[in-house]
Amino acid sequence: MNISYDHYRVFYYVAKYKSFTGAANALLNSQSNLTRMMKKLEHELECTLFVRQRHGIALTPEGEKLYAHISIAFEHILFGEEEIARDKSLQSGIITIAASEIALHCVLLPVLKNFRKAYPGIRLRISNQSTPQAIDVLQKGLADFAIVTEPFKLPGGLCSDILRSIQEVPVCSKAFPLSAGTPLTGEQIKKYPLIGLGGQTSSFSFFSDYFGKLGLYFAPDVEAATADQILPMIKSDLGIGFVPIDFLKDENIENLVILNMKPPIPARTICILKHKGTPLSIAASELERRLQNKRQGEGGHINPYS
Repeated sequence: MNISYDHYRVFYYVAKYKSFTGAANALLNSQSNLTRMMKKLEHELECTLFVRQRHGIALTPEGEKLYAHISIAFEHILFGEEEIARDKSLQSGIITIAASEIALHCVLLPVLKNFRKAYPGIRLRISNQSTPQAIDVLQKGLADFAIVTEPFKLPGGLCSDILRSIQEVPVCSKAFPLSAGTPLTGEQIKKYPLIGLGGQTSSFSFFSDYFGKLGLYFAPDVEAATADQILPMIKSDLGIGFVPIDFLKDENIENLVILNMKPPIPARTICILKHKGTPLSIAASELERRLQNKRQGEGGHINPYS
């Protein structure tokens, strides 16, 4: 049978209200038009679905059986329509994000603060990993997008957009005989214990490349698990660590010694990665729009040597 969806829709409302008048009011249609459509439905199904009574209609046994199935289907359809309407108005939805530590602090958290205020009904799932791990999560379809720090190899099927750049500086505590702004060569800084991330991170790759160009081997004496552990280790007099300037803006830098490198440490970028040709949900698209609109370099404009 090839029965029109509209016929089943009318049947659902007539059966629900047990009245052609009630169904006509709900559907903004005429009672005579609905009656005609139900007669055609009964003809196509070759059975009687309604029995007219003094105060409305009653379903026949066949009508009851049909309504038991149609009501489930239509309630699911209505729920789906309502859910889409809520998503379109950003009243609900789920966003899953994979982020590296530096990207989380320098880009994502400042945007999420205002996003959460604007759309409190949207649920956020944030996984915090190294850049390679975040890319792997995205490839497996476990995140809407990833926000990571270069360097990284972009896998096929993914696309990348730059969100902003960051600048890292060497920092130590006053336990070391160094003064703020002291320009250190690679050979000089290697005389002191270094704090850094492990070998499976983009930061390790970045500084390995930087020191490699100076003819030196980068091997941290103290290995931190995450980027936000480096500054507490520096404060504990464990060595010199490389810290994004953003991490210092809320710190009392009088208790820290911010050094300089010769040649300067290159800036690097934070990027958003997505699947090519796969549209984001309405909620995820709105968050991406806010990330893309974030002012380039926001939050990093402090003078670390002042």
